[in-house]
Amino acid sequence: MKIYNSIYEFETSKKTIVTLGTFDGVHIGHNAILDKICKAAQQENLESVILTFFPHPRLIVSNNYDIKLLNTIEEKAILLEKKGIQNFIVHPFDKTFSELSPREFVTQVLVDKLNIQKIIIGHDHKFGKDRAADFNDLINFGKEFGFEVEEISAQQINEVSVSSTRIRNALLEGNVSLAKDYLGYPYVLTGNVVKGNQLGRTINFPTANIEIPEEYKLIPKNGVYVVTVNVSNQTFFGMMNIGVKPTLGENKRSIEVHLLDFDADIYNQKIQVHILEKLREEQKFDSFQALQTQLEKDKQNTIHYFKNLK
Repeated sequence: MKIYNSIYEFETSKKTIVTLGTFDGVHIGHNAILDKICKAAQQENLESVILTFFPHPRLIVSNNYDIKLLNTIEEKAILLEKKGIQNFIVHPFDKTFSELSPREFVTQVLVDKLNIQKIIIGHDHKFGKDRAADFNDLINFGKEFGFEVEEISAQQINEVSVSSTRIRNALLEGNVSLAKDYLGYPYVLTGNVVKGNQLGRTINFPTANIEIPEEYKLIPKNGVYVVTVNVSNQTFFGMMNIGVKPTLGENKRSIEVHLLDFDADIYNQKIQVHILEKLREEQKFDSFQALQTQLEKDKQNTIHYFKNLK
């Protein structure tokens, strides 16, 4: 899959089939839409294109809109590639772009830059300045400029919306198993390993401290989780703590992973943490000894989880 940081980077001599959207999570609710695009591209000899915008358009046009997203751009690209999408365009959304009239959007973006033959879009989709144009307007533009408009059913749109909401709510409640069911894969955190206070080493539980630079990324509820971790294309078992470490008297939220049977320096490396199961809530312990005892229980429960998988 080819990834573009702007519509102005995209070039193709072939006609394209396009859809617009955030595709946040690239979850099971998106499968029917993505399958339809890939199938049509193959059957009609078209290039499949997903056009998305960053930041989220509502963050630009609305002062009160705030949402945490399920994927970083990098994570989303990996998932879309697995689905068979050929081109992924992430176009910067700013005030100037939001001022494009519906006709300007169609001519300058869809026709001139994307060489569109077909677009698949939801019936409730609005576009152009002040979201002034709708599905019927797009059909008329299609007749004028020679491209086909296909509707995504209201049921499919609802499945996407409901799934995204349920996934976010599940993660915020710490129910990563339910989130996994709706996503179709374990929720992922991608981040860089940075130096922490290294207190874990003093109680025989060294941890990798994960820093996620994308502030918009949704972090699950505080607690202890069973995880697998990808480090340099290798997968390791582990357990992760999300929280403020109340036993240590800290108040800054952190993400720490303890890898089983692992003893290597991975500072400054980027790793992917796949969250499989929640072990327990975050707790405050009376002493380091009590904390260490609980961590040992967590470790045994983590080992037991992976043994059961086999």
